[in-house]
Amino acid sequence: MKLVESRNVNNVSSFKEALINPNAPEGGLYSPLNLPIFEGEKYANLSYKDFALKLIESFGFGEEELFKKALKSYESFDDKNTPISLQKISEKTYINELWHGPTRAFKDMALQPFGVLLSEFSKDKNILIICATSGDTGPATLKSFENAKNVKVACMYPKGGTSGVQELQMRALDKDNLKVFAIDEDFDAAQRTLKELLFSKDFQNKIKALNYELCAANSVNFGRILFQIIYHYYASLKLFNEFLEEVQIIVPSGNFGNALGAFYAKKMGAKISKIKIASNVNNILSEFFNHGVYDLREKSLKKTISPAMDILISSNIERLLFAKFKDKRTKELMNLLKNERYFKLEKEELQSLQEDFEADFCTDEECMQFIKQSKILIDPHTATCFKMLDPLKPSIITSTAEWTKFTPSMIKALYDRDSKNEKEDLKFIAKEFNVQVKDEILALFDLKNSDEKVFEAKNIKKEILDWMQK
Repeated sequence: MKLVESRNVNNVSSFKEALINPNAPEGGLYSPLNLPIFEGEKYANLSYKDFALKLIESFGFGEEELFKKALKSYESFDDKNTPISLQKISEKTYINELWHGPTRAFKDMALQPFGVLLSEFSKDKNILIICATSGDTGPATLKSFENAKNVKVACMYPKGGTSGVQELQMRALDKDNLKVFAIDEDFDAAQRTLKELLFSKDFQNKIKALNYELCAANSVNFGRILFQIIYHYYASLKLFNEFLEEVQIIVPSGNFGNALGAFYAKKMGAKISKIKIASNVNNILSEFFNHGVYDLREKSLKKTISPAMDILISSNIERLLFAKFKDKRTKELMNLLKNERYFKLEKEELQSLQEDFEADFCTDEECMQFIKQSKILIDPHTATCFKMLDPLKPSIITSTAEWTKFTPSMIKALYDRDSKNEKEDLKFIAKEFNVQVKDEILALFDLKNSDEKVFEAKNIKKEILDWMQK
C-alpha cells in the first residue's frame, strides 16, 4: 500500500519514504487512501506482538522482518509480552493503561517501535529529527533515539508548559546526539515552528549541507499513527469478546493522534460503537465535534493540570477530514483555517463526524474530583475521560500517562493541599495506595539544578544549526 497526501491524492509516497520524510509537497499529511479491512477476530488468541504484526501486514507495506524487530522493542516494557494493561474498574468499564514503557507515557507505544524502524530505514544516512512536545512526545522521542549512532534529535517544548517530571525527563536525556530547547511560547507556537522548519527550503538545504536529512517524530508522521491503531483494536476486541457488544472508547485528546488511531481501528473493523473525545478547558475539539466549527479567532491557550492537552491546533484533524471528505475539501478547509483561523462544516459533514464521535470537556476542578473518587491512581489527562463514561455500556478509558509525572496535581486532588516537596509527596502517595514507583522516576529528582536557557521561538532555526555544527 502507498500513502497519499491529504490535500492532493496524486502526491504518493511509500511507507518507508513517508517515515523518513513526512513532508508532503502541498503541506498536508501522508495518509492511507483506503484503510484495509482487518478481521481481528481470527487473531484474538494471539499475543499482542503477533496480533500487531498481523494488523500491520494488512496494510501491505512489506518489511515483515523489520516490523518484527521493531515490535521487539516492547520487551523493555513492564510486561515484556504485553505492553498495555487492561484494568477492570467496574462491571463494564476497563482502563487501557498505555504507559508501561520507559518514559511512562502512551507515546512509548508508538515511539519505541518507530525508533527501530527509522534507525533501520536510515542505516546509510544521517537523520536529524525535530519534534515539538507538550510533555510526552519529547521524553519518548529522546529515549527512543538515545543510543542511535546516525540520528540526532532536537526537541522543543514550552517552558512552564509541561509537568516538572516531564521537563526533568528531557533534561536527563540531553546527550551529545540529543538537544532540548525550552522556548518562551506555548505548544502551538512550538508546533508552528516545527512545521515552518520542516517546510523551510533554506533550513533543509543547510541540514543537507551538514550531511543530514530532516525528519519529524510528531504524529504528523504516519509511522507514529500506525502503532496507535493496534492497541485500540486489540483492547476493543478483548471487551467485545467478553460482552458481545460494541465498545465505546474514551480518549483524552490534544493533537488528536491517539483518537485518530481509534477511528482508523473502527474503520478497519474493530467493534467500536463510538469514540468519545475528552478535552480540558482548551475545548477546541468538543466545539468542533458538537458544532462543526473550528474557530481560533478568539481563542487563547489556557494552562491546565493536563498540560499535554493544552493545545488548540490539533494536527491530526486533517487526517480525519481527509478520511471523511477527501482531498479537495480537506485542502479547502485547512487553507481557511490557516488564512481565516476559522472554518465551519456543512450540516451533512457534521452529521458524518457524529456517526463516529462524541465530545465533551472537563474543568480542572472536575478532573480533580474524578481523581479523588477513583479507586485506582489516574493522572489528570485520564481523569478527563470520566465525565463521558456511560457505565451501562462496555467502555474503555484510555489512560495516557502514569500519575507519577503529575504529583503536585495529584496531591491537590487527593488531599486538598499544595505539594511542598514533589519527590516526598510522590513517595507518600505511592505508600498510601501501595504501589511501586520506578527508580528512574525517583532518580530524576536528584538531577543537579541548572539555570536552563529559554530560547525565543523565532531563533530556534539558528540555535539548531549552531548545535549541529558543534
